[in-house]
Amino acid sequence: MTLPEERTIIGALSPSRAGDFMTCPLLYRFRVIDQLPERPSPAAVRGTLVHAVLERLYDLPAAARTVAAARDLLEPEWRRLLAEEPEYAGLFATDEERDAWLARAREMIERYFTLEDPRRLEPAEREMYIEAVLDSGLLLRGYIDRLDVAPTGEVRIVDYKTGSAPGPEFEAKALFQMKFYGLALWRARGVVPGCSSSCTSAAGRSSGTSPTRRTSGPPSARSRRSGRRSTARCARASGEPAAPACATGATIRRSAPSSAAPRRRCPTGSRG
Repeated sequence: MTLPEERTIIGALSPSRAGDFMTCPLLYRFRVIDQLPERPSPAAVRGTLVHAVLERLYDLPAAARTVAAARDLLEPEWRRLLAEEPEYAGLFATDEERDAWLARAREMIERYFTLEDPRRLEPAEREMYIEAVLDSGLLLRGYIDRLDVAPTGEVRIVDYKTGSAPGPEFEAKALFQMKFYGLALWRARGVVPGCSSSCTSAAGRSSGTSPTRRTSGPPSARSRRSGRRSTARCARASGEPAAPACATGATIRRSAPSSAAPRRRCPTGSRG
C-alpha cells in the first residue's frame, strides 16, 4: 500500500497495540506478530455491550435519550452481540452469573448519565474511523467513540471507558489513547482537538486532556533515541523486524507527558 506521493506504508498501529508495546514488547509480540488467540473476557465483552448501548442511544431523538431508554436498549443489544458472536454465551457457567453480569452493565449505563446529559448533545461523529500517516510511513488508525463539535468550532474527542477509574499516578497513562487520537486527528484533518474526555462509567467519573501542537508534533531527538532503544528490545524479544514499533516509540512516546506512570513488568520478568 502506498500513498499518492509514493510514501510507503511500513505498518499500521492502533492505540491499544501502541499501549501494548509501551507496556511490554513481549505482549506486543504475542498479539501482533504471533497473533496468539485470546479468549474474550467477561469484562471486555461487557465493555463492548455498554459501548453498543451508548452508540444506539444517540440514534434516538434528543428528548428520548433517557436512563429508561438506555436500559431498554441493553437486552436487544446483548441479543444482537450473541447472534454475531455465539461464543459469548460460554462466558457464564450459570444463568445467575449472566444476570449478575448484565446487572453490572446496567449500572454502568445508568452511571453514564451522572457524567453527561445526552439530551443536550448532538455528536458530529460516532464510531468514527480515523487514520493518518506519519512522516516515517507508519499508519495510525482507530475508532473514536464520539466526536463533538461546538457551534464555535471547538472539537472534543470522547472515549467511553468501562474499567475502573485510574488513580492520579496512572491517569496520564489512561489518557494516552486520547492523545493518540488527537495526533491522528491533527495529522488527518489539520485540527487539534480543544479537549479530550474519557468517561469512565464504572466509576462515574471523567478525566480530560487538552492536546496542543507541541504535544502532538514531530518527535524530538531524545524521543527518537528512546524509540530506537524500545524497538531494539522488542526485536530481541520477538526475533522479528519491528518497523511499526520503531515509529511507535519515536512518535507516540512524544505525545505522552513525562509524568507517565512506570510500565508494568513483562511476563518474562524483564522491564517492559
